[in-house]
Amino acid sequence: MTNIKERPKWTEERLDQLLTEPDNGLIKDLQTIDGDIMLIGAGGKMGSTLSIMARRALDMVGDKRKVIAVSRFTDPAKSKILTDNGVEIISCDLLDFGAVDSLPKSPNVIFMAGRKFGTTGQEAATWAMNAMVPSLVARHFRDSRIVVFSSGNIYPLVKASTGGCDESVAPVPIGEYAMSTLARERVFEHAAKEWGTKVLMYRLNFAVDLRYGVLNDIAQQILAEQPIELGVPAFNVIWQGYASSVALRSLLLADSPAKVLNVTGSETVSVRYAAKMLAKHLSREVSFVGTEDELGFLSNSAQCYELFGPSPVGISQLIRWQAEWLMDGGRSLGLPTHFEQSGGKF
Repeated sequence: MTNIKERPKWTEERLDQLLTEPDNGLIKDLQTIDGDIMLIGAGGKMGSTLSIMARRALDMVGDKRKVIAVSRFTDPAKSKILTDNGVEIISCDLLDFGAVDSLPKSPNVIFMAGRKFGTTGQEAATWAMNAMVPSLVARHFRDSRIVVFSSGNIYPLVKASTGGCDESVAPVPIGEYAMSTLARERVFEHAAKEWGTKVLMYRLNFAVDLRYGVLNDIAQQILAEQPIELGVPAFNVIWQGYASSVALRSLLLADSPAKVLNVTGSETVSVRYAAKMLAKHLSREVSFVGTEDELGFLSNSAQCYELFGPSPVGISQLIRWQAEWLMDGGRSLGLPTHFEQSGGKF
């Protein structure tokens, strides 16, 4: 059990400070990239902290280049957080052809826009966001360097013993979300081939931000005394602060033809192990239902670690932090990852 008296209390401010803290590698790499940085689709779960990290990294060396966040920004509170931290915002409906064409050109683009949850029953909307919007953005920013957020869900299901799919494994998307995510990649891949756009496909597997993520999902079920489903036996997760740094540093890797990079934790984490450790830290009992299948969506991030070094926060620390966050009354965003789904429906 974690002893609350022997550690600092978790607050939103402490979490956001950690999530937006730039590392030395990022600060150095951004100095080798010319021009402003634009984050398109920055209104999602990861966009705010990634934008602020970029701003902080530039500020630390007195760099006045702009960091510009683009989204519909329907939540005024999120807009205020960004502007209070020196990030410029542009409100834009990315499904509006004219609105995308009116965006200022930026030499560096992080493309984060996408739709996953709620896909079942709304497949057309998912395809519009995941395939049509990329075509508009790729055309408008054809002369930019672009990091395209993607997902390890486009890989085939594999056994944990394989170590996960590396970047050489051909996609075998299961379900409409994964298919439309691959469509996003193919659109940008075409831009790289047709126009020479420098592109990197950033295939992320489950970032952890304590307010949401696989560990939060499991911990919430434990606290609610719900059994943990074992159908998907294992998963990968990565500390979101590290994932954000890698996304920004990957601008240097963008190329034509497009490159691919898996971004996730180095550990293949057993669902049973994670649940038992979370229950221990939470001083709760845990129960399980179902039997472990052999297959899951698992990625191998060896190339990422070779390029950027390991994440400073490993799975044991993430599990402990997740339990502490909830014991300290930390909020959850109510956005389950559905990591336990292997049939491609979200």
